[in-house]
Amino acid sequence: MRRSDPYMERARELCLAAGVDPDSRVGEGRGQPAWCSYRDAARKEHLAREANATASEIANLRPQAARFQNAPLKIFGPHEDSTVAQMRNCMAVGNVVSGVICADGHLGYAQPVGGVIAYEKQISISGVGFDIGCGNMAAKLDTRFDDIAGRVPTIIRDVAKVISFGVGRANVERAEHDLFDDGDAWRESDMEAYRQKAVSQLGTVGSGNHYVDLMRDEDGFVWIGVHFGSRGLGHTSATRYLKAAGGKDGMHVPPAVVDEESELGRRYIAAMQLAGRYAYAGREWVVDRVRQIIGGSVTESVHNHHNYAWRETHDGRDLWVVRKGATPAFPGQKGFVGGSMGDDAVILEGVDSPEARASLYSTVHGAGRMFGRKEAKRRFSRPEMDRWLNERGVTLIGADLDESPMAYRRLPDVLAQHAGTVRVLHTLRPFAVAMAGEGEFDPWKD
Repeated sequence: MRRSDPYMERARELCLAAGVDPDSRVGEGRGQPAWCSYRDAARKEHLAREANATASEIANLRPQAARFQNAPLKIFGPHEDSTVAQMRNCMAVGNVVSGVICADGHLGYAQPVGGVIAYEKQISISGVGFDIGCGNMAAKLDTRFDDIAGRVPTIIRDVAKVISFGVGRANVERAEHDLFDDGDAWRESDMEAYRQKAVSQLGTVGSGNHYVDLMRDEDGFVWIGVHFGSRGLGHTSATRYLKAAGGKDGMHVPPAVVDEESELGRRYIAAMQLAGRYAYAGREWVVDRVRQIIGGSVTESVHNHHNYAWRETHDGRDLWVVRKGATPAFPGQKGFVGGSMGDDAVILEGVDSPEARASLYSTVHGAGRMFGRKEAKRRFSRPEMDRWLNERGVTLIGADLDESPMAYRRLPDVLAQHAGTVRVLHTLRPFAVAMAGEGEFDPWKD
């Protein structure tokens, strides 16, 4: 049974107010009901009400110290009003020094994806989010695309068989790592009870927008790209500490901010760092396993979290910088940024400039969504998606319409908004992509 549209009633009212029959048809062919043209306006009204309600709730919390009020917010590129409102609500809580919205930004849980906030002696559990340590890794092989072009369908099918995609999966192969022998880390984070489950999940990719990409660079060399995070370990950690801090799970909610020296803050930081190590280990395992399938050796690798908090120095101040869906890009630091499954990705590096300093040395983590998952499924068809991929020579295993390239911005347009803060070193063209199958929803929220 198809779920009702939450914005339909208001969209019909707006349509009638404009003197248009909501049930009349507009568009080519049979078209669609006229009220659908007013759905986006109804959605924006709803999001504005939620943002205002959150602002009122925040106003009743412990007052923000005067020196942290009205901290500067640097915005790259155009954004919906609701995204900016969500960010300003986040920055009205805690010891906020400055904030950034990257050009791929959009609404997220409590804090926008693409949002960066620097805190003094505090850290935001909500800002790091549920998928602690989610990030990208890219590895260049000494293998040329021309040498494997005839085997691409077989290679990507083997990847889909060997790597565990989907929800709640355990790895088919047991992935050993010395992280599991670090008793202090598991004890200090209070995550000892999850250790055995974490062992079984290491190296699983999950679903949603998590992937394994095979790409080629300008010189014809093959690159492996992966995107996923700390799986159930990170989600369980975030859920536990969010609740302990009195925070809420939701889109428009006040952020849960904790002091770094509090008992709760110390335990959360230990759990975040453990999940970050786990995410790194998982991505490294997947890349190496895919390398074995393709053949060849790694000659270069680039690896970054983009859901994490780092202790950094900015303008001489020791700060916690929380990046949610944003890639660290200090001068000379490399990052791997994907487009969509049908678009080019890039290897970039940060440069020094006034704009880069204002960005807290942060940049995009992807192209950024233009349409939510439900809206993408409503707007696009599988033949459209397949045609896009076929025209670009991409072999796809898995994925659903919510990950259609049409649901995303174009990466070059997004990067252009960050001109002067990063430079592109390599452009990587995908030729094969593996993702979880149709209908899979990832509970480890990105």
